[in-house]
Amino acid sequence: MNQVREERWRVGLIATDPLRILGLQAIFGDEGRIEIVPLTVPGGFDVTGLALVMIDAGGTEHLFELLSTFRRKHPRLKTIVIGTETDHAFIRRVIGAGVKGYLTHAAQESEIRMAIEIVQDGSVWAPRKVLSQLLDSSSLAAAEQADKAIPKITGREEQVLRLLAAGRANREIATSLGIDAVTVKAHVGRLMRKVGVENRIALSMHAVTRNLLK
Repeated sequence: MNQVREERWRVGLIATDPLRILGLQAIFGDEGRIEIVPLTVPGGFDVTGLALVMIDAGGTEHLFELLSTFRRKHPRLKTIVIGTETDHAFIRRVIGAGVKGYLTHAAQESEIRMAIEIVQDGSVWAPRKVLSQLLDSSSLAAAEQADKAIPKITGREEQVLRLLAAGRANREIATSLGIDAVTVKAHVGRLMRKVGVENRIALSMHAVTRNLLK
């Protein structure tokens, strides 16, 4: 049985409220697995070694300009926005700007941890209704283009897919199955290619709507 590797991530934080910075640092300060690194304006900080960046929407009146600048300067770096807005249209706009996750200021510690893990695994974190709205048209298009035959998946792939559809992060899937997180990522990649989708959320939706899980 393989041993699950414990990854350690440095997470940048763009925020002007010192309490926001101290609060997040306090949440992750004792565990050592996630390190919160305060950052300044885009272009003025070093993103070397960062797993992703969290941006406090309350720290700027020009959030979408900031996101545009950040995406242009650091296109491969994943971002999560933290804000007070709960309006689905606003959150869809944030995700549409290239952000990989959205959390409210009221998010619990467990939700913040899970969001970081899900985004780091390559998926998107947002309220379920927002994800459904974002994926509705794209999922239907993918389903129309995909081969009508149900793809052949292995027993292990089905186990991974079942946990993925339940909203588990790679690390949790690895722990449940007693395999390495890298192996889980490889299984997910093969499943996406077999199904013909480009991300984990679409894969989960496809698994449910096309009855891939027996």
